[in-house]
Amino acid sequence: MSIKEKHNLIGKEIKCLDHGFIRLVDYMGDDSSIVQAARVSYGKGTKTVREDTTLIRYLMRHQHTSPFEMVELKFHIRLPIFVARQWIRHRTANVNEYSGRYSEMTDDFYIPELDQIRTQDEVNKQGRSNNPIDPEIAKNILESMEQHQKQSYSEYLSYLEKGVAREIARINLPLSSYTEWYWKIDLHNLFRFLKLRLDWHAQYEIRVYAQAIADIVKELFPISYQAFSDYVLNSVTFSYAELSKIKHLFQNLKVEDLDNSNVNFSKLELIELKKKIEFINQIK
Repeated sequence: MSIKEKHNLIGKEIKCLDHGFIRLVDYMGDDSSIVQAARVSYGKGTKTVREDTTLIRYLMRHQHTSPFEMVELKFHIRLPIFVARQWIRHRTANVNEYSGRYSEMTDDFYIPELDQIRTQDEVNKQGRSNNPIDPEIAKNILESMEQHQKQSYSEYLSYLEKGVAREIARINLPLSSYTEWYWKIDLHNLFRFLKLRLDWHAQYEIRVYAQAIADIVKELFPISYQAFSDYVLNSVTFSYAELSKIKHLFQNLKVEDLDNSNVNFSKLELIELKKKIEFINQIK
């Protein structure tokens, strides 16, 4: 993507949920900025794209994260308050939020889609299952939600008309109310956010926002995002006990057979994989 195409991403609104959005406000740096930081380079330009790619992938694979902190992104985000309360748990960003004390709250509230009204998951105790509620019951639930939202907002306006301070009038509004904030974060911590919020355990609503951000990052930092996707997002880790259980899968694997693998490993990655398999086979 050219510099001009990247610049065109700034201010572009990506719709999220029913009344939400994400806009990229600004960003600093690119893939080459990460490379330069890693090499502590003050010279002009970088090495070849291939060499830069190899370095970025090495940094990601071995969790050498500080060069990724040299890149920053700033977003304007509109989201339901219950999503914001989950989001703010990521304490590695700068946030400035819309004030319900200074300004009147809007009458936008989040209403889930019909197929998102589901039963409680019996395994993931904090989330919904894949089992939908009966459509007629779900429809009644959505109508009830909308009715209570309208009623609570009407009461909020009536408090304001009576001269009640905005900071008091707002306190009965539901968590489905929309808020807005500016959110600035470096690329390393943004990848940590995406790792958690793109995971299937994360609540559907915040995953919608995480995917929108991921799509932007993929365009701005294609090499870094591919490395993140390969080594973090789509990877798994095993505990000592788990490795002990699967050890037998590797006992008959000869490391020299890996040289003939169809997987596109670099020479260094192949060496690292062999060392991992040797380690697994040494587990007692």
